[in-house]
Amino acid sequence: MANSKFEYVKNFEQPDKLLPNTWVVVRIDGRGFTKFSTKYGFEKPNDKRALDLMNAAARAVVSELPDITIAYGVSDEYSFVFHKTCALFERRSSKIVSTVVSTFSAYYVHYWSTYFPETPLSPPLPSFDGRAVCYPSVQNLRDYMSWRQADCHINNLYNTTFWALIQQGGIEALEAEKMLKGTLAADKNEILWSKFNINYNNESEIYKKGSVIFRDYELVQPGTHNTATEVDKQAQPIQQSKNQVDKERKLRGKAQIVVEHLDIIKDDFWDQRPWLLSNKPGKGKALKET
Repeated sequence: MANSKFEYVKNFEQPDKLLPNTWVVVRIDGRGFTKFSTKYGFEKPNDKRALDLMNAAARAVVSELPDITIAYGVSDEYSFVFHKTCALFERRSSKIVSTVVSTFSAYYVHYWSTYFPETPLSPPLPSFDGRAVCYPSVQNLRDYMSWRQADCHINNLYNTTFWALIQQGGIEALEAEKMLKGTLAADKNEILWSKFNINYNNESEIYKKGSVIFRDYELVQPGTHNTATEVDKQAQPIQQSKNQVDKERKLRGKAQIVVEHLDIIKDDFWDQRPWLLSNKPGKGKALKET
């Protein structure tokens, strides 16, 4: 292309590459979802339809982007994990984030009528923002995922108690906030049980643990491998031929993508699913018939 006098504006572009050989987590959040949820009458403390809609959109993102190894969501946020060997988009932050956000937003709007058939969307339409963060080690990544799930439990226990006080206890929001200020988990559990006969342990797992999305293969016996150590020892990504890369992407593309509500803080989840850290397709039940 011929140069022009306007080409100087390219000098304003700044490099936005992410660190190589690191786990890239793209976390998205709903923009203005407090007002949005009120506008469409989301149920409190949790609206199963809204969570199922988030999961449907996130599952579509994982399906379209095979370099995502796992995703975790709660409320109006989702975290998508790209494997450390991923070279997608040349590891440019803006491209990775914009691709995830735009794909998720498009599917959220697309699936809306499936989960909210009686309440069509109207402007302003739902939208999401996002950011990309690099985590250098498996432990850093797992600590991030554990942080999000721990937050899910803490926030849900608070919200469950808060809305029980309002909806069943008949008190005002400010009074409920004052009553819960400084309380511990045990205190909230006691309020739920003594005042409303609610056993928090019996609440749905999707509310207590959030949702985790991944490609499902045959579970592996814990203790038979040490994938985390092996992955962290890699000074740089293992070089593969184009054929090998394409083959593994095709295998991942054939795997069943599941939405589960599991404990991802304990070791068992990761030990039984080494493919989440190795990025190597597993074996068995998840492969679809061809």
